[in-house]
Amino acid sequence: MRTRRAVQTGGRRGRPALARPRRRPAAAAAAAGLVLALAACTPGGTDDSPSPSGTATSDSPSPTDAPSDGSGENPTDDSSAPADDATEAPLPFPANTDPDTQDPSADAALTVTDIRIGHHDGFDRVVFELGGTGAPGWLVEYVDQPIDDGSGNVATVDGDAYLQVMISGSGYPMDTGVDEYAGPNPVRAGDDGEVEEVLLRGVFEGYTQAFVGVDDEQRPFRVFSLEDPTRVVVDVRDDD
Repeated sequence: MRTRRAVQTGGRRGRPALARPRRRPAAAAAAAGLVLALAACTPGGTDDSPSPSGTATSDSPSPTDAPSDGSGENPTDDSSAPADDATEAPLPFPANTDPDTQDPSADAALTVTDIRIGHHDGFDRVVFELGGTGAPGWLVEYVDQPIDDGSGNVATVDGDAYLQVMISGSGYPMDTGVDEYAGPNPVRAGDDGEVEEVLLRGVFEGYTQAFVGVDDEQRPFRVFSLEDPTRVVVDVRDDD
């Protein structure tokens, strides 16, 4: 995710030496005070907002109303979802199909402990929960074939497009002291969204490899991290 910096332009304007300074109207001064007060009281991002430390390459600023992390909540209960009578669901976030990358912290030693998939209005969310130390990095990109990083063999993944997820800063359970994910593999998503399934391949040379099978074609996506617990989140947008 890129951080956008506002740039101020212009400078001081010259004015006649004998010009009388204009008084600021009382209403304008009061309005300015109110803006400063509101800015000081504005709370930080919620736990479901993209991590401010992320530097994903896709143009994906934090949404105003971030969706839930897909950890079992019913998507229809998501407060950020549009009303049921809305004729068109607004796009929940900017995204594209370019590779998305982030470096891990120097002390990262993480193991995937859980995988979840959630269907939401306008997007599907895949969550990789991690245990261990440090902050994860990643390389997420579409690939022509789901090729196993360790063996070089083609893996079987249900989908028409393959989104490869490489979580850097990973370690074996013997090194991280964390039990690895032992649930269903692949994790099936059902037939309601763009994500069909997620296949976890394992750890190889500091990376945990997984594949997200996407229906029909390559869909725009974004990647970010969340904390407490540590998670890598992949949102796949549904523009239909």
